Amino acid sequence: MLFGKINPILWITLGLSCTFGMGCQPQTLPETFASPATSPTANSASGITSPIEYLGEFKIPTGFIFQDTPLGGLSGITYDSQRNLYYALSDDRAIQGPARFYTLEIEFNPLVVTPISVTSLVDQTSRPFPTYTVDPEGIALTRRDTLFISSEGDVERDIQPFIKEFSREGKELQSLPIPDKFLAQNGQGIRNNQAFESLTLSPSEQVLYTAIETALVQDGEPANLEKGTPIRILKYDLTTGQPGPEFYYLTEPVQTEPKYPDGLTIHSLVELLAWDETKLLSLERGFTEDVGNTVLLYEVSLEGATDIQPIESLKEVNIQEIQPAQKRLLLDLRTLEIPLDNLEGMTFGPKLADGRRSLILVSDNNFNPLQVTQFLVFAITLEE
Repeated sequence: MLFGKINPILWITLGLSCTFGMGCQPQTLPETFASPATSPTANSASGITSPIEYLGEFKIPTGFIFQDTPLGGLSGITYDSQRNLYYALSDDRAIQGPARFYTLEIEFNPLVVTPISVTSLVDQTSRPFPTYTVDPEGIALTRRDTLFISSEGDVERDIQPFIKEFSREGKELQSLPIPDKFLAQNGQGIRNNQAFESLTLSPSEQVLYTAIETALVQDGEPANLEKGTPIRILKYDLTTGQPGPEFYYLTEPVQTEPKYPDGLTIHSLVELLAWDETKLLSLERGFTEDVGNTVLLYEVSLEGATDIQPIESLKEVNIQEIQPAQKRLLLDLRTLEIPLDNLEGMTFGPKLADGRRSLILVSDNNFNPLQVTQFLVFAITLEE
């Protein structure tokens, strides 16, 4: 349930005001930028060589209306270096507005996030996507000024996932083929709301990576307190537009115990971000009912990982004979000692003055008034 619609207009940027009607006071979004207590943030895992420093936080309250749409559900974000802008994808299933992404401006000092515009997604005939037919999750910008966008589909409504390319104006240009083993059919494939959450381009833009959020039905079970869930990372060759190798990635187990025996627990892979042709950052997000969110940031290498594309079911093979993607912990965000929302999107931003790369995380507030849209900014140094 959303807060009541702000009427008639609410602008958020420094120096602009809102108009609620008689007696309205000018408002801006709360700016919660704060330097970390220690810098850089310490890593507890041994062998970590990539330092990361937490720079600050910015929150947008649920219920904020921008250009007649509720700004929220931001599940993916990508950076436009030519224009110094960001495109943040809403996972609204065309229920509270059209399928859409927001253009944002993000300033770092002080940390301020300003919506610039909203762009609706339309199909190849320029028609809006009907309600429930799309669940946008991942977004990646190309140097050709196009956007790859992934949708999880809807297993319960027999709607399959997709990966499509769109113009920056929001029009569908083409679809990439989805391998059969990922399709929800004949008791196998993706689980509902657990499909292509992540999407990222390699620096050469010849490769597009995506991954399912939780194990395919034929591969294994969702994560629990004892073990993680076996994920497939899928690699597309964009020179041919065809899917290629698949790699085994094992998430961590659920990180926190529920207060009650039947409490909901989740732990899954929600984002990938390539910084090399075979090296990525991964974001694992967990949730435990009545406890809250956990978020783990990893460095991942696919070098030497077994191509599991020919394997139809990981349950039917000796998993110990498969070389998984190698990962090492970069940051457990609980060490920041701030409330963590449902962080799902991740992108590099511009280089900072000291040469380090900026890294931005964003949360999907589920359009829940008890949550917020949270932006976290870091400075990061990655080994070349």
